[in-house]
Formats: sequence, structure tokens, C-alpha cells
Amino acid sequence: MGLTFCNVHFTKQPQRVVYVSGELMKSLKLTGKKNIRLRLGKDAIPATIKPIKRAGKHLFLATGVKSAIKVPKSGGVYLRNLQDEVQLGPLVGVLSDGPGSSASPFGSRTGFIKQLLREGSNRCYIFAFMPRDIDWQQEQVNGFFLNASGKFERKVVPLPDVVYNRLPSRRAEVSPYINQLRERFARKRIPYFNWSFFNKSDIYRLLENDGAANRYVPETHSNPNPDKMREMLERHHFVYYKPSAGSLGHGIYRLTYLPKKGYFARYRKSGKNVLLRFTNFDSLMRMLRARHGQSLSNYVVQQGIRLIEIDSCPIDFRFHMHKNGSNQWVVVGIGAKKAGRGSVTTHLKNGGALLTPQQALGRVFGARADEVLQRAKITAVKLAESLETQHHHLLGEIGFDLGIDQDEDIWMFEANAKPGRSIFRHPSLRAEGKASIEHILEHCLYLSKFRRRDDL
Repeated sequence: MGLTFCNVHFTKQPQRVVYVSGELMKSLKLTGKKNIRLRLGKDAIPATIKPIKRAGKHLFLATGVKSAIKVPKSGGVYLRNLQDEVQLGPLVGVLSDGPGSSASPFGSRTGFIKQLLREGSNRCYIFAFMPRDIDWQQEQVNGFFLNASGKFERKVVPLPDVVYNRLPSRRAEVSPYINQLRERFARKRIPYFNWSFFNKSDIYRLLENDGAANRYVPETHSNPNPDKMREMLERHHFVYYKPSAGSLGHGIYRLTYLPKKGYFARYRKSGKNVLLRFTNFDSLMRMLRARHGQSLSNYVVQQGIRLIEIDSCPIDFRFHMHKNGSNQWVVVGIGAKKAGRGSVTTHLKNGGALLTPQQALGRVFGARADEVLQRAKITAVKLAESLETQHHHLLGEIGFDLGIDQDEDIWMFEANAKPGRSIFRHPSLRAEGKASIEHILEHCLYLSKFRRRDDL
């Protein structure tokens, strides 16, 4: 397979003719050929080749070709030579959802999607779309492209070569409509990553199958009965009780048992931290049932870990992991999160503070900070590899919440298939935020089999 980068231009001729510069003819091994099949995404047409004298690698598409395969714009793009077919691309689709308004069609994700489209537009045809933008009968998408002035414009293109899933709603993702959408992409052999949100109980169950990875997971039980809760509290003295499908720290309780003082529940309510004391275990359980009813069946109980602290506040770490252009897991960004006073989690919305890992570990470990950080990075890569092995769908991005205890052991509390990007707002982590975008694009090139020549 040949792969080259060229400049695509449009001409006004109505016929299906492709004008190819001499250098590009040679690069694509087309010398002497009179006809070719040209492909974009899932569309392909036959076209006539006409060589032209022009320095550099240039491809001129007549209007008949441009409109037939819906080439969205001129400019630099990759070409793959597949024996009797030349493919332009890749055509990359970013799947999300939102209100569809002209200024912010994807709601709070609009800024991130614009950044992806801006960075990707110089190496591929990249667009964003919503589930309702797909026409399965015609096998085409009415996508959101970014124009030169940074505004969205709609263009109809064929089904893409690869889909990056950033659908925002857990509820929508388990709907029959979205399940059918994913299966349709799979049937058409269009790589689709990341498949769906993770449920906490699913992640713990997957990692149970790998002893080497499971040693980093605190003891965890899904849908625990009261006897299991009581036993965990008596053994560990404090546990976290959290919803299996929760996010952003919502609905999490830190439960503590002090033999001579009773049971304590710490949680967040109406934007404030709450601490309640109970004289016995049964009254603690009555409170939980009163607040959640039967939804407690979708909870997990997890061993509490005595984390390292700064100013008597525990800290944990968000590791933002990506697959790179060579399909390997790498750590791209790390944020240290310091819990707010009295808070049950380190989430920034609950009063937490964001630090760089060097700032946090330097205060705890001094000169040994780099050594501890390196060990945590190796652990994060092992966990990502294990999760991918046990998971049955394509993963390209994972957010791990990791902790380091007072014995320097490393623990994995949560894994997120669509991690938030709040750590990249820290002034010292902006470069990592840009690297994260770069890795998403590189992985799209890898999955669509468009890889730069220096990667081949």
C-alpha cells in the first residue's frame, strides 16, 4: 500500500476526470494508467486520469468527480494507493449530540469539538455529526465542518472511514436507537471508538480476570447486601459507596465505622458537604434507603484507601490515557486533585483543587517524586492494556482515577471511557491538552489505515 500527502484542487470541468501531477503519478505508481477508481469514505467512482506538468504533488478533481463522491474541500490530504483504487482521506467523523444551535450545536462540548476539527483539518477531512444527521438509505452524513473563519458549515459527505464517539448521555447510549447505530457501523466495518461509557461494576469485573491488573483495584462488590456492607465496614473501617453508572462524584458516600463512636456518612447535598453520625448500622442503612429507595441495587461498595495528603486533605490523580498512532497506550496528561475540606471526593466542582503531579508529589515525597510518578505511569499503561484485552470493543482513550496510599502502593478507583478534560485547564497542562487532541487524530489515522510514511 502506498501512502502520500498531496494538494487537492477543484476545476470547473463537468466530466469525471482526475488531473495528476507527474510527481504524484510516480508516487502513487499510476504511470501509464488511463483509468482509476477514486474513493472517499464509503463512496467510490471510476474516473479518467490525465497527467499534467506541475511541480509538486497535486490532484485536480473535475466537478463531476468532486460532486459524485462529495469531496468536502480542497487543500492538503492523504492518498492511499490500493492497487486499482486511490482513496482520499481519511474521512473522520466525531459523533456527539446537542441542541443543534448555530453557535453551539454540541452544547458544552462545542469548544472541544472545534479544537479537534481545527487541528485535524490540515491532515484529513474531519467533521462532527449527531445521530440524526445520518441518512442510512443514502449512506451519507450531513456533517458539521469548520470553515476558514472558524464557523460551522454543513456539508453532505459519505459514511466516514472512522468514528470517534463522544456522545454525552449515558441514558441515550443504552437506547435501542444508539445500539442499532453502533451495530450498523460495525456491520459496515467502520472502526468506532470508544464504544460506550463504562459502568464501574463492569470495569471491576473485567479487571478481575487479570490477576496482575486486579491487584491495583481496592476490594469492590457490586450490589452489596447489608451483611456485606457491615462486614466491609468492620474490616476496613471506611468504604466508598457509589453508583455504578455515576459520574462527577454524584451520589457517592464515604462511610466510616469507629467501634466506640458509631457509624458516619459523609456526602454532598445541594452543593454542601454533609456529615451524619449513626449509633448503629441499621439506622445508617435506613438513611441510605430513604434517600435512594431501590436504586441502591445499582451501587458498588469499595474498600477505602488511606491516600497521601497535603494539608490534611487527600489527593488522587487523573491519568488521561490515549492510544497513539502506533496503537500503543501512552500517558498524555496527569492532574493531581486535592480534596476540598470535608469533601467526599476530589472533584473540582466539590471544592477540590488542581495541581500538577510534580507539585503534589514533590510536597509528599520530595526528591523521590519522579520515581513514584514513573511507577504510577507504568501501572496506568498496564491497566489500560488489561482493560483493552478484556473489553470487546475498540478503545482509544481512558481516564483513570488513581491513588497512592501512605505505603506508596498504587490503586485504581475508576476508569472513564470518555474522560472529562478539566485537568487541561490548568496553565501548566495546556501543552498536554494539545497533545491529547494530537493523539486522537493520530489514532484516527491508524484505525482508518492512513498513517504517515514515517510511521509505516
